[in-house]
Amino acid sequence: MKTMEWKDNKLVLIDQTKLPDELTYFTCESYEDVILAIKTMIVRGAPAIGVAAAFGMVLGELAGENSQKVAKEIKASRPTAINLFWAVDRVLASDDFLKEALDMYKEDIDTNLAIGRHGAEVILDGDTILTHCNAGALACVDYGTALGVVRSAYHEGKDINVICDETRPLGQGARLSVWEMQQEKIPVKLIPDVAAGYLMQQGEINKVVIGADRVAHDGIVNKIGSLMVALSAKRFHVPFYVAAPLSTFDHDISIYDTEIEERSSEEVIHYGGCRICPKDTEVRNPAFDIVPKDLITGIITEKGIIDPDKFNEFFQKLKYEDV
Repeated sequence: MKTMEWKDNKLVLIDQTKLPDELTYFTCESYEDVILAIKTMIVRGAPAIGVAAAFGMVLGELAGENSQKVAKEIKASRPTAINLFWAVDRVLASDDFLKEALDMYKEDIDTNLAIGRHGAEVILDGDTILTHCNAGALACVDYGTALGVVRSAYHEGKDINVICDETRPLGQGARLSVWEMQQEKIPVKLIPDVAAGYLMQQGEINKVVIGADRVAHDGIVNKIGSLMVALSAKRFHVPFYVAAPLSTFDHDISIYDTEIEERSSEEVIHYGGCRICPKDTEVRNPAFDIVPKDLITGIITEKGIIDPDKFNEFFQKLKYEDV
């Protein structure tokens, strides 16, 4: 299941706003279509946004648009996931936009397969794994990061179970992660967001594996609610792993300097098309939160698993060498 494909000089995306009820596609014929898809979360997930942005640059070039102008507009579509900025800058620096985007497309799949192999090493037979939001094939070109770890462990023949929290306000865990697991017949249960701590307290969760939209030397940024999961995991001694490609790493900042996207209040006020609170309710809707490194057991990358105690050393190496 590929989240996107390049066909006839157009980018074809699974429309994730229609899942799980409909598997439909959104065709981007211009870079403006790509921006719309990113803003409205037709395409979402840091790796997928990055590759989609790369193809947006290609569409801009094919239309004869100024590349710097296109890059600026694409970068403004969502502020938090670093893959978006990384991908646009990588394409800008290349001599062949389409070749670079296609290379990134293939690399994403290979990277996720490697993350899956490394991550499967920490999954034991009989584990029940909690994941938050959706860091599966739908968040990437294919296979996934956090759910790629689950897939790899399952395909190795390990007896595992998955618990997905619903991930309010847009329900990516309920709508997308559960759907992905059901497609592959991996045992899965859905829980309310507020039930995760209780299940850890009861010993019903053995591991947490989530994705990330940005990784820095002092922590990660991920979908809102990740911090509460991490705090519960720390309190009840449940290993908390983050699965993320190196393209998600930002060696230039503290994680606390990340711009946290605030989304529309309508996403909170309405659910399933129904208003769930009084009219004129004031709302805060941050899309992401920050998990400090002391709550993280390890970060699973395509190069292996990084111990948080060695974050600073790793980031220095990342800045000056090819890791």
